[in-house]
Amino acid sequence: MNTPKRRLRILTWHVHGNYLYYLTQVPHDFYLVTDAERSTHHSGRSGILPWGDNVHEAPVEQIAGMPFDAILFQSRDAWEREQHLILSEAQRRLPRLYLEHDPPQQHPTDTPHWVDDPAVLLVHVTHFNQLMWDNRRTPSRVVEHGVKPLASVPWTGEIERGLVVVNNLDRRGRRLGLDVYQQVAPQVPLTLVGMGSERCGGAGEVSHHELPKRMAAHRFFFNPIRYTSLGLAIIEAMMASTPIVGLATTELSTVIRNGGNGIIDTRVDALVAAMRELMANPAEARRLGEAGRRTAQERFHIGRFVDDWMRVFHEATS
Repeated sequence: MNTPKRRLRILTWHVHGNYLYYLTQVPHDFYLVTDAERSTHHSGRSGILPWGDNVHEAPVEQIAGMPFDAILFQSRDAWEREQHLILSEAQRRLPRLYLEHDPPQQHPTDTPHWVDDPAVLLVHVTHFNQLMWDNRRTPSRVVEHGVKPLASVPWTGEIERGLVVVNNLDRRGRRLGLDVYQQVAPQVPLTLVGMGSERCGGAGEVSHHELPKRMAAHRFFFNPIRYTSLGLAIIEAMMASTPIVGLATTELSTVIRNGGNGIIDTRVDALVAAMRELMANPAEARRLGEAGRRTAQERFHIGRFVDDWMRVFHEATS
């Protein structure tokens, strides 16, 4: 990993906890916006993630008087509304980056991004997202995911079920594959986990510490999502040598080679057949899972992720 020539003070928001934990492996100081209520995107060093000493909290009422080197936006509300309420005029002239976690949702190809400023650096988490957004005048870069597993657990596949990890699946509908899950679940035994999964008959939320053990114990990981960024849970499952079964859409189609390091297809019946084969053939599940782990270690290791972000922060602040 690179060593920074100077340590930056970066103000940002707690939007996606796991991603933020990986981002803060970058050797700069990160200040998280907080409020008294610990409201959405203002929860600071929340949860049970092992935040490092470089992660600090920035109370909203103090931010205007605090020194920063860059502002990293992660939501439309922070960009369009909140910065004008909590940042000083001088802070709004600092180097600014916008981290876009998702592909466009209004229209897959014709949606202009709300950041339209040649002085801002727009960072996408997948090349698919960069391709699909209309980035307009804003220069854009891609930093692919990097994962640092909290636990190294050997895959056993002893639970003869597929694991599905989606938060609030019932409320997010077809885009996140509610109907696909409902079609597959009666045909193949699946364990659904994530926030609100109980409403779909699932097992509830699983902590980031516990998830690697759950992944390694299940025979395979099933991703029913039609249209989203490449989920961190998929990469975390690959790191645990759990074979991936999913739809051949968005960035996942560039990660999984069908039959080589996992199973992808746009035909749900073909995915059901593949899952049944993995249930009957644990040796094949192990082969695919080990190949998937090699892919994850090569493409999504934390050192590459940190180096990429170091370059982006250097570019933005130079």
